[in-house]
Amino acid sequence: MSEPTVAQATESIYASLRADNADIDGHIATLKAALAREGLKEAVFDPAKLAHNNRAGRKLMQAYFRQRGVTVTFSS
Repeated sequence: MSEPTVAQATESIYASLRADNADIDGHIATLKAALAREGLKEAVFDPAKLAHNNRAGRKLMQAYFRQRGVTVTFSS
């Protein structure tokens, strides 16, 4: 089986967020590996797909991912 792409890892994170953060740390690790394979420095998320699409929710997400080595930005 091939390694997941950044897009696939991002979709897994959206699903995890909808499922009350189930297995989020594993999905973050997968995303981090996918970013490294594709030579990207940050993950871009669509704020409309987030469970808590407010400033506090986005900042909390950025801080949590940053602690795990992934820089998060949000599309406009």
